[in-house]
Amino acid sequence: MTATPKAPQVHGIFDPATWTVTYVVHQGPGTACAIIDSVLDYDPKSGRTRHNTADKVVAYVRANDLKVEWILETHAHADHLSAAPYLKAQLGGKTAIGDHITAVQKVFKGIFNLEPEFKLDGSQFDHLFKEDDAVRVGEMVGKILFVPGHTPACVAYQFGDAVFVGDTLFMPDVGTARCDFPGGDAKTLYASTRKILSLAPQTRLFMCHDYPPAGREIAFETTVAEQRARNIHVHDGVTEEEFVAMRTQRDATLEMPVLILPAVQINIRAGELPPKEANGIAYAKIPLNAL
Repeated sequence: MTATPKAPQVHGIFDPATWTVTYVVHQGPGTACAIIDSVLDYDPKSGRTRHNTADKVVAYVRANDLKVEWILETHAHADHLSAAPYLKAQLGGKTAIGDHITAVQKVFKGIFNLEPEFKLDGSQFDHLFKEDDAVRVGEMVGKILFVPGHTPACVAYQFGDAVFVGDTLFMPDVGTARCDFPGGDAKTLYASTRKILSLAPQTRLFMCHDYPPAGREIAFETTVAEQRARNIHVHDGVTEEEFVAMRTQRDATLEMPVLILPAVQINIRAGELPPKEANGIAYAKIPLNAL
C-alpha cells in the first residue's frame, strides 16, 4: 500500500515594516523545505540594509533541522527587498522565480538605465519555472501556477492543499492586488483569481501581505471557499467587467509603494545589490519623473 503523503506544514514570519509574510513550507522536523518571499530589512531614510527578519527564518530552519532546497519568489516585489542571497549563503538552496521575469527585467532595465552588462534572460536566478512545472521539495512535489495581472511574471506555488498566492489575492476583507505597475493588467488579474478560486474549496491560501482594516488582527491564511464567499473584489458573482472597472478606478487613487524604486531594481537581480562603483559602494537609482 502506498503511503499517503504528509500534508505540508507552513510557518509564516510576518514583517510589520512591509506587511509581508515569509513562508517556510516543509513536512516536519528534519525534512526538506522551501522558503517563499523573503524580506531584507531596508531603511529608506538611510539606505541601510539589515537581516533581522531573514535571521528569524534562519533560526526557524535551524531549530527544526530543515534542509533548504528552494528560495522562491512569487514575483519581483515592489514593496520589499528580497533576502534571497543572504538566505542562500546561510542555508543553501536554489533561487527561483517564474520565467516571465525576463519581461519585467526588460521594462525596468530601461526605466533604471541599468548597466549594459545586466542580462535580460533571468540568469540572475538559479532556476526559472514555466507554467505547470513541478517543483520538488523532499517528498513534496509542488506545482507552478501562472497568475499574471499584478505583474506579468506572477506565479503561485501549490504544495498539496497549500497555495502561496503572492500578491494575486489578499485576505477577503482586503481584496486583490493593484494592476497599474508596468505590465500589469486588471483583465488578466481577474482571470488569475478565477484560476486560483477554481481549486478545491478547502484549499488553504497563504497571502504574501496583509493590510488589515482597523480593528482586525494580522491574518494571512484563508481558503478558496472563504475567498469565493467573501472577497470584497472577486467573490462569486463579480463579473470581469465589474472587476476591471473597480480595479481601474481604485488603482488611479493609489500612491506608489514606499520601496518600489530600490525594491524592483534589486529584486530583478534575484536580491543582489547593484554592482559596486569605483568607490566600493553600491547605489540604487532614483529615476525622476519616470513612473
